Amino acid sequence: MKKLKEFFWPAVALVAVAWSVRLLYLKLWSEAAGEPHVAALLEKGEFLNNLEVIAGVIGHKLAAIPVHGYIMAVLCTLVAYAALAWYDRIALLHLRRAAGISWLYTAICSFTTYAISHNIGASVFSGGMVRYRAYTAKGLSVAEIAVLVALTSFTFTFGTAICGGLVLLGEPEIVRPLVAMPRHMAMLLGAGMLAVCGLYVLGSYLRLKPLQIGKFRLEYPTMPIVARQCFAAPLELLGAAGIIYFALPADGNPGFFVVVGAFLLSFSAGLLFQVPGGIGVMEVVFLKVMPGLPATSVFAALLVWRLFYLLLPLALSIPVVLLFERRQLDKAIHDIIPHEEAAERKPEQGQERQGAEP
Repeated sequence: MKKLKEFFWPAVALVAVAWSVRLLYLKLWSEAAGEPHVAALLEKGEFLNNLEVIAGVIGHKLAAIPVHGYIMAVLCTLVAYAALAWYDRIALLHLRRAAGISWLYTAICSFTTYAISHNIGASVFSGGMVRYRAYTAKGLSVAEIAVLVALTSFTFTFGTAICGGLVLLGEPEIVRPLVAMPRHMAMLLGAGMLAVCGLYVLGSYLRLKPLQIGKFRLEYPTMPIVARQCFAAPLELLGAAGIIYFALPADGNPGFFVVVGAFLLSFSAGLLFQVPGGIGVMEVVFLKVMPGLPATSVFAALLVWRLFYLLLPLALSIPVVLLFERRQLDKAIHDIIPHEEAAERKPEQGQERQGAEP
């Protein structure tokens, strides 16, 4: 049973990807077939040829995105990753371990962590491994790193609840294409999410006592920490959603608020099913929530998002990891060599003493 459980979620993720990709292909096929000459090519071609034709249509949509749209997408990416670095800094401040760890080191560690975890999935495990290697080098214990990982994950969840609650209050109709939920129920859900966030802030204001379990002590974040979370968490999500917003065409664009809501729903679904990059899942959710936009335009915008938010950061993070591990290896070698030399000297010194005796 234990082995079966280990295969359960990967199997669910695989089924979700297959289902989403099939729906996505059918949607893209129907959208591309809206032009008569493209429809003729799709009707005559085989699967691989059809993919090539659809890719050509999407490439045309990418070329149609204005230069300022790409510039704003880059700026939004920088905002998102700066906020993610803030997540780590907030956790270090909570642990009272920020002293001696520079902002630059924290930013590089955070950037590498999220670049890898967003692409390969299993964010807690993959991101935790990167943080473990980086922060143990700065003297943090395993327990402290576990708290850091937990707090950064909570900060993301906290931001999702804040933004999601605001979206459901402002645009309650956004969930209707996905779930048959009345307008008042969606607004009530949004209000409940904001209320839970308010209780978390209230707990910090009231200075709730730490939770003590044996030697393990879990302290409630102080108001300065929670105040930082209130800004950093939504900022990252707004920046990530902004990449998609500025890559979408102006005609039929439902507005930033709806794009944020679609991003929260689709990205959360991708995380739930542990789909790396939300491939297929995000496209399906976006097309359901924003039916007024052509599927090829939505696909092009999400390609821009994956390029700036996922692929380029991943490409930049790989040399960072290799350089870090090389330095750690060099350090380990330098630590070992003096000990070996000292061990070799001891017998020689002993022989010299024996020779000196009358």
